[in-house]
Amino acid sequence: MKTKIQELTQKYIQDIIAIRRHLHSNPELSFEEHKTSAYIKENLDKMGIPYKDGFVKTGILGRIEGKNPGNRTIALRADMDALPIKESTDLEFTSRNEGVMHACGHDAHTAALLGAAMILNELKTEFEGTILLIFQPAEEVFPGGAKLMMEEGLFSDIEPDLIIGQHVLPNMKTGHVGFKRGMYMASGDEVHLTVKGKGGHAAMPHALTDNVLIASHIIVALQQIVSRIVPAQIPTVLSFGKVIADGATNIIPEKVTIAGTLRTMNEEWRAKIKEKIRDIAQSTAKCMGAECEVDIKDGYPVVHNTEYITEQAIDFSNEYLGKENTELMDIRMTAEDFGYFSQKYPSTFYRFGVAQDETETGSLHTPQFNLNEKSLETAAGLMAYLGFKFMKTHNTEDQ
Repeated sequence: MKTKIQELTQKYIQDIIAIRRHLHSNPELSFEEHKTSAYIKENLDKMGIPYKDGFVKTGILGRIEGKNPGNRTIALRADMDALPIKESTDLEFTSRNEGVMHACGHDAHTAALLGAAMILNELKTEFEGTILLIFQPAEEVFPGGAKLMMEEGLFSDIEPDLIIGQHVLPNMKTGHVGFKRGMYMASGDEVHLTVKGKGGHAAMPHALTDNVLIASHIIVALQQIVSRIVPAQIPTVLSFGKVIADGATNIIPEKVTIAGTLRTMNEEWRAKIKEKIRDIAQSTAKCMGAECEVDIKDGYPVVHNTEYITEQAIDFSNEYLGKENTELMDIRMTAEDFGYFSQKYPSTFYRFGVAQDETETGSLHTPQFNLNEKSLETAAGLMAYLGFKFMKTHNTEDQ
């Protein structure tokens, strides 16, 4: 089967590259992926793969049924939204939509999933069960397409036994993939604070509340959560990247706003930290004569790679790509809405390398990002192989 999938990957690789290039030159922002969705459906129609659409307007769930479709169900997921970034590459297929760019590799994710669909559709007489193809909108914007698709009944007709997702990694060699058992990516919440008090002339601080100083005290005090409250073995980040004090050299404003991000690897402590943020911010402001409004917007949950599923995925990757091309990775404090899937279903979310051989790849979310298209062979082929192998494998936690 390894040889068959490798041969089919080579058969379809030029089609997969063409799909990626079309998507790259026609990027669409989160919740606006209408042309992208239509293009995906055109390709599914060509393959004769049935689907349900309209999830969160643009989301699609394809379905490849093998023999005995009810035997086992494996879901493969790709996100398809782009970012509000003006592209700065010299590609022939550069973005045609001004100020919008596939700078996070979602064009490659979608192309690879369509490629895997081409391969698995040819092999459907050789497995028992059903392959689900999740084309998800809005990974880049809260509340995230994964959550909304499930709320709209994504799996109301059929539920997966496990879900597999993948993502590009610019600093990993093309042809390599990386896995992490257990906790892999952090939760990501937005923290918004508003300090309010009596503003006025900066030369008379005794007659008012120095809301800029109070905001500063709050920021410093909140750092104690990470260094002194959360257990050291739980990776946690609390960072503030935006402070607006709209005063002047001689004016202390009545209001100061602060915005930041909270990341952690533990869902129980995630809830506790939010309460600590609220308590510390409000009590610090109060003791200095002001008040602080706290608004914490819930973001994506922790991405947890089911240990026994991921262990099997590593074994399958070793078979397909070789041990020398299968890496073990560390945690990442970035967030991904695949976490909504992983919180509910056995899952594994892995990375595939896209580093250029000789030119600069560029970082994710930058105008210069440009992946190595050779990586699409790995992305499409391995995803198809994992889908096929997991269809044949009855997972248990005892394995």
